Amino acid sequence: MKKYLLAMALTVALPTVAFAQEAGEATAPDGSEAFGIEPYVGILGGYHEFSRNSEFGSPRGGRMNGGLVSGVVGVNVPLGPVFVGVEGNGTKGFGDIDWEYGVKGRIGGRAGESGLIYASAGYQWVNGRRAYGNEKDWIYGVGVEVGPKDIGLGGVTGKSGIRLRLSAETYDFDSIRPMAGIIAHF
Repeated sequence: MKKYLLAMALTVALPTVAFAQEAGEATAPDGSEAFGIEPYVGILGGYHEFSRNSEFGSPRGGRMNGGLVSGVVGVNVPLGPVFVGVEGNGTKGFGDIDWEYGVKGRIGGRAGESGLIYASAGYQWVNGRRAYGNEKDWIYGVGVEVGPKDIGLGGVTGKSGIRLRLSAETYDFDSIRPMAGIIAHF
């Protein structure tokens, strides 16, 4: 299944890269260069809830869950109206979760003046507390980033600047992990 998802992502991305190379000196929807490197950092908060059927089991008759505060660092490579990227996270958990950390790839499109819509896939390590153990597995997600120009605050932070991120991820399709926070692009 994972090989098919990777093949599908590459199939979608290759024609876009070819188009982007033909486009020459293009610009992105926010007016920045269409090709380059956009590093970013951010802080997110959210909640992670695992099903009773996950590899963490239910040693106390319940399910593993807890609040999260996550720091992220990554880089996007714009390719005209789309982008690819890679992101790492370090996350402090509360409740049944001690720490989470991982890395994932992202692919998506640029939306509006300064927004992004994307899908992600990668690997996540989860360290449990109390009777829950430590596990690692694939994580998949979708998300959106909205910049100030998209909500009527154009010119506040420049071309890329600060964006609000909303995302939802799943750890091996055994959990739900909604997150929200602030991302600073450079």
